[in-house]
Order: sequence, then C-alpha cells, then structure tokens
Amino acid sequence: MKAIKTLKAKTDKPKTAKQGEAAGHDPAVSLTTLPSGLRVVSERMAHASTVSLGIWIGAGARDELPHEHGLAHLLEHMAFKGTARRSALQIAEEIESVGGDLNAATSVEYTCYTARVLGQDLPLAVDILADILTAPALSEEELAREKGVILQEIGAVQDTPDDLVYDRFLQAAFPEQPLGRPILGTAETVNSFTPDAIRAYLGRHYHAGNMVLAAAGAVDHDELVALAEASLAALQPKPVAAPSPRAQASYHGGEARIDGDEEQVHIVLGFPGKPFTNGAHYPLQIFSAVLGGGLSSRLFQEVRERRGLAYAIDAFHWPFSDCGVFGISAGTAPEDVGELVEVALDCLSQAARDVSEVEVARARAQMKVGLLASLESPGGKLEQMARQVLVFGRAIPREELARRLDAVSLADVRAAGQALLDGMVTVAAVGPLDNLAPVAALRAMLARAA
Repeated sequence: MKAIKTLKAKTDKPKTAKQGEAAGHDPAVSLTTLPSGLRVVSERMAHASTVSLGIWIGAGARDELPHEHGLAHLLEHMAFKGTARRSALQIAEEIESVGGDLNAATSVEYTCYTARVLGQDLPLAVDILADILTAPALSEEELAREKGVILQEIGAVQDTPDDLVYDRFLQAAFPEQPLGRPILGTAETVNSFTPDAIRAYLGRHYHAGNMVLAAAGAVDHDELVALAEASLAALQPKPVAAPSPRAQASYHGGEARIDGDEEQVHIVLGFPGKPFTNGAHYPLQIFSAVLGGGLSSRLFQEVRERRGLAYAIDAFHWPFSDCGVFGISAGTAPEDVGELVEVALDCLSQAARDVSEVEVARARAQMKVGLLASLESPGGKLEQMARQVLVFGRAIPREELARRLDAVSLADVRAAGQALLDGMVTVAAVGPLDNLAPVAALRAMLARAA
C-alpha cells in the first residue's frame, strides 16, 4: 500500500518541508503516517555516516495493570531473546557482524527499542527491530532465565542507596499509584508472569497507532518508509482490545525512610511539579537550573562551596504527561543531614523570592546549549524527535523550543518557585537517619523559611 497520511492530508509522497513548517513541524524532519497509523519520522544529517534508529511505544510502567507490575520492563528484556526467525544468538550475531548494536529502555510513559548501524545497513536494523516486536518467541525457558536476571537487577537497586532513594521518593510522592511504582516490579510480580500475560500486554499496547519508527543520521526517508511498509505490515492498526485508560496521577507528598548503616545519608526532598503537555513546565525547568543546575547554582554554592555539607547536590524537575515532580537530591554525612535539609529548604525559599534576571539568563543559556548539543548527534536527535512525535504528533523545531525558553519571564520563574512552597513536601532518605527530622517538621521548617 502506498497511501500515506501527512500532517495535512493524504498524498502519495512524504510530506515536504514546506508542509511541515506550516503545521509547526520541524522543516528539517520528514514525517509520514502509514495507513495502519504507524508514524515514520527521520532527519538526514549530512555529516553522519551512521544511523541511529528505533521504535518508540507510547506505553510504559504506568500503563501496567496492578498484576502486571514490572511487565513492561520484562518485555523489553524478552524482545532480544529470540523470534520466530532468529534465536537470541542470531540476533546478536547479525547486528554485531555489521558493527552495530541494539538497546532498549523502559520509562514511566514509554518504551523504546533502538539500534545503531552504518547507513548502508539500515534495512538489516529495521528488519531486526521489526522482528523482535512483531514475532517474539517468548519461550518458557528464556522467560525463566530472564526472570532471574531481573531479580538480580532488583537486588542491585536494593544494594545501591543512591538508586533506591529515587524509587522510594516516587512511591512516597504518588502512593498507591502506577506512577509511584518501581519500573522493575517486585520479586512476586516478576515471578508470576507467563507468556500469555506478556502477549496480553502486547495486544493492548503494541499496535501501529501507538508506535513511532524514527531514524536520524545517514538515512533516506523514502527508503525508511518503504522498509516500514515491508517489515511492519504485521502490526495491528489498533489494539485487539481497547487499552485501559492511563490513570490520572495525583501528587500527595509523604515520607519514606529506610534506616541503614551506610556511610552517607542519601536524601531527596520533593514537591509537586508541572506536566510537559501544556508548556507550564518551562519556568520550573529554569527555576530548577537556578537552584541546583550547575556549579554557579545556589545550592551548589551554599551547600558544597561555603559549608562543605555534600560532594554533590542537585535540583531537578521531571515533567510527565499529566503532572510533574520537583526535587532536591544529595548525599551527606549522617551528622550533617539536619543542617543540609535546613539549608536546602532555605535556599529554595530564598530563590523563590529573589531569583534575578542574571540567574534566569544564565540558566536559559545553559538549557539552550544542552538542547543544541544533544541535537548534534544522531542518537540525541533520534530520542527527542521520536518522543515529540509520539506525544505531540510533530517534531518541534529547535527555534520554537528556544522561543519558548526566551518567552519565560522573571515573574514566571519566581511564580514557579513560589508554587513549590505551597505544595506538600515529600522526603525520601536511605542511611543512618537519627538526625533527620520527620516530614511534619520539615514542612514546618519550610513554612518558617517562606
């Protein structure tokens, strides 16, 4: 079938740069929607001799049903364990015979399967990715083996406090919700999974309309579309059964404390953030950079340089499709954790009141450089382009992203900081916690600082 759907209308040729520009789509990026609903997006990078490509699925850990906790991540593992045409060894040998590599990742809201090869080997890479997604073998033997691998992975997190604290942080911020569950699952849920359970999840979420095939680097868009039509024809245009709607997340705030005998206390202080779908997250992204985004940030200067309370301290904002979470993270000596928390909350409160134009301009410049640097490599361009098409239906031009950052005013950034002070505090900590006040005391401390 040659019919395709562009951002504008149906035609028999891929969308032109002019059409993309009119639709707010990046004119450097070609985007084609196949009749099945599969979106194919690419950007040719003249300097590149390799191509990075991948298939993104708009389902992640928060789309699992309660009894499926950890299944999205397990499926990512099982994808490389053989298909109807290839064994696990054959998959590895074929891609590595041309110098390529395969990878995959599971996040809260999406899953991706990626490859990197020379431009001339694009057909092989597309064929392998299509094969593992449309015809996974899901053998009992491989499933049992991979369950053991994931149980080791879960155990490794338990033994790594600076990883574990983030899992506990999200659980405390979003209690009893899919967004707050660890992506890896639990030993109980992982051990319960069967091939039929995996196929049921595949049937709900791995359909053409929920997928994006993307490539950046040494790629010809027409060739990529033709390969998609040939290799991904088996994808269902829509789920066999309607997927369960993604549950709206609700930030509550709370406390998670794991007492241990580590040398340090690893701590995360959190507040409600903003979603990325309405643009409200830009002021908060800039505020997080001012507060703890670099060597000149307030937290680094006060906590590390002036007081020596931590080797590293950071502020972050994680926007999701319907909510977000803001946080401050650090590791410190057990005897210093009380002072560190008090200083961090005071820095937050002070920044919300008096962040300056100079600080905002510096943070904005840092963000622009980071954005442009990521887009200079095929891998960085691939990830941004694929996620934007998956979420927004278009690749957003870098000039538009820069304009959005430029449009954020000093008042916007201060308002974003003030909004944090009105939210419920979440605290997660791992280590010797005798000197860490309970969350109620931290909330009172923040109220006094504000």
